[in-house]
Amino acid sequence: MKDLTQLDPVALRTLATAVRLGTFEAAAKELHVTPSAVSQRIKALETRVGRVLVHRTKPLEATDAGHVLVRLAAQTEMLEREAYAELVDDPDEEATEDAPWTAVPLAVNTDALYDWFVEAMVRVRQRHRVTFEILREDQTRTAERLRRGEVMAAITSDPRPVPGCTVERLGAMRYVAVAVPEFMTEHLAEGPTPAALERAPMVAFDRDDTLQHDFLRKVTRRHLAPPTTWIPSVHQFDHAVRRGIGWGMLVETDVRADVRAGRLVEIVPGRHVDVPLYWQRWRLESPVMADLTAAVTTEARSWLGR
Repeated sequence: MKDLTQLDPVALRTLATAVRLGTFEAAAKELHVTPSAVSQRIKALETRVGRVLVHRTKPLEATDAGHVLVRLAAQTEMLEREAYAELVDDPDEEATEDAPWTAVPLAVNTDALYDWFVEAMVRVRQRHRVTFEILREDQTRTAERLRRGEVMAAITSDPRPVPGCTVERLGAMRYVAVAVPEFMTEHLAEGPTPAALERAPMVAFDRDDTLQHDFLRKVTRRHLAPPTTWIPSVHQFDHAVRRGIGWGMLVETDVRADVRAGRLVEIVPGRHVDVPLYWQRWRLESPVMADLTAAVTTEARSWLGR
């Protein structure tokens, strides 16, 4: 087995940049070198590790081995930036204003982002010079982003740890199926029978959103395909349900008061879907990641415990 110690950090950063941007040419422009230099660095890295690291297609696609090194490159860059920040962590030094910002890419499901995740970011920004890139993804798919090295942490419904990551349970988001009273009168007057639910219009977030279909299978034990309107916006999804376009699954804490007041009605009273959420992050000794984890778990447990 080849000795993989002392990998060239410049080559690692080049690989990560090329995979992120999709072409040698784009990577060369960002790194201020020629496309040939980018290709040579990646080739030398492949020779060093004895593995093909990228599929040379357009856009470039990392191999499984390539994803491992892309993740290593991002981890190395984060540790370098944090070390620099510690060295200039003196309010009397002019260098503090020029200290680099640590960039942290994260994969977060839409409802967590809408309801509570921003507060966790605020907590971390109060203590660190950090920016975030949020990749919005369904909680069933965020772990794959982590596995591919595209993000440093993710909120996921998968409790199985991605290699190199730690997992903490955050709690569960409870969703209830609701509609406005007028919708119930028009479409479900005889009750939520399988035949009625097959015909009643439904709202879903996007084609990765299975919550509504999961609920239908849970209450009918059938695979139903009602007419569906797709609205990939939390605010507009909520608005569409409240305007009677269809029924949809909304976070229970967001609609509790409206259900009590009769402005919204549960289409199958007492039935719900609980989606467990986990925080997975790189197993990396980093002050930023440690504080982010503390902030995420605090905000999540506060919100989900309501």
